[in-house]
Amino acid sequence: VQLQASGGGLVQAGGSLRLSCAASGRTASSYAMGWFRQALGKEREFVASVSRSGGDTYYPDSLRGRFTISRDNAKNTVYLQMNNLKPEDTAVYYCAARPNSIYSSAYYGTLREYKFWGQGTQVTVSS
Repeated sequence: VQLQASGGGLVQAGGSLRLSCAASGRTASSYAMGWFRQALGKEREFVASVSRSGGDTYYPDSLRGRFTISRDNAKNTVYLQMNNLKPEDTAVYYCAARPNSIYSSAYYGTLREYKFWGQGTQVTVSS
């Protein structure tokens, strides 16, 4: 599967952005999907994941409530809605696909579980 992330940009603190990840090749519903981010000079970190069904989501405690992941399997697209953005959210955001996922589970929060990665989209939050 090939993944194409988009929707990044420059936004002021407190603003919102919605990222999209379009999948091609194999249908996205075959994979649990995740978003990760990597700030300059830091390790890539988990942001959110969604089950193959779309019915289950998983977030780190630090981001729960501000970020929402969703998917539209008919469109082979996964979304990340980011609200009340903060300067520390500045990073390159990557979407990723995890094969061999349980249909109803989103509990996949580590990098090594994901096999396919998109190219990343830059999010910059100004103070």
